[in-house]
Amino acid sequence: MGTRGRGRLADRPRAGPAPDAPPGPAAGTEEDAAPAPAVRGRAERRRTARRAARRRRRSRLREIPLIVVVALVVALVMKTFLVQVFVIPSGSMEQTIQIGDRVLVDKFTPWFGAEPERGEVVVFKDPGGWLEREHGASTDGPVLRAAKQVLTFVGLLPSDSEQDLIKRVIGVGGDTVECCDDQGRVSLNGSPLDEPYLALGNPPSRQPFKVKVPQGRLWVMGDHRDVSADSRFHMGNPGQGTVPVSGVVGRAFMIAWPPGRVHQLEVPVSLSSVARAPAGGGIAPNSAGGGPVPEEPPLVMGVLGILPIIGRRAERARL
Repeated sequence: MGTRGRGRLADRPRAGPAPDAPPGPAAGTEEDAAPAPAVRGRAERRRTARRAARRRRRSRLREIPLIVVVALVVALVMKTFLVQVFVIPSGSMEQTIQIGDRVLVDKFTPWFGAEPERGEVVVFKDPGGWLEREHGASTDGPVLRAAKQVLTFVGLLPSDSEQDLIKRVIGVGGDTVECCDDQGRVSLNGSPLDEPYLALGNPPSRQPFKVKVPQGRLWVMGDHRDVSADSRFHMGNPGQGTVPVSGVVGRAFMIAWPPGRVHQLEVPVSLSSVARAPAGGGIAPNSAGGGPVPEEPPLVMGVLGILPIIGRRAERARL
């Protein structure tokens, strides 16, 4: 019973390939199913990696404008309030500052009322008549001219309107500066100065002078006295060769480049130790000046000498 009309399972023929079917693995076996998921997985991973790479590239492209804007803002803040880099192309401050040196100028402390002291190296604006500059007609188009104006504003390009100089402060308001004594030295308030910073072979001055520095002004001289067009050569100008304290841009406090010359610019003791003169001012009646004025080559200024994010183009001035 129970098997009538049916064949036994053991006696039934098993399913197999059709007689005309080509030889190969049987349908439904592991050989058919395994390769497909593996191929799909590798392709999907490659597509995912390509999408991630594209997203990273787009993200970097979006970040570039932000980086540029931040760098420009930092450069503008530094140029205006903190530190500026000056590149020295001439020898009027040798041997203290040599051709090619990069000096850092502190523009921060003057905001708090600090005034230059004797012996400090300072950058100051042309007090009038010290520098002469010829301007040629610009051939730049409107777009290029606008771009240059923006970069000039933040200090990345030279400025045709900026005229700055760099010198050492010898006398401040009330001081009497005179040259030369019996040994050819410069005297400050009657005390002869020891000037070890002078360029080799240079006397303290080949031009005699005597001046009493008015209050609020400075008497400045270059360390390479034979080639420096300093206060001595402008005694016939307004101010009689002195520089207003209000025109000082900042104090040069360090040589930052080249690496072998990195050091602070110290204030000579021979200048800082001289007693201050009694209050008062005015040019001494026996002041003398004149003689040929040495030609001063350009001084180059910039702000990104210490910001390598987007490079540096310097802002021009004159020594």
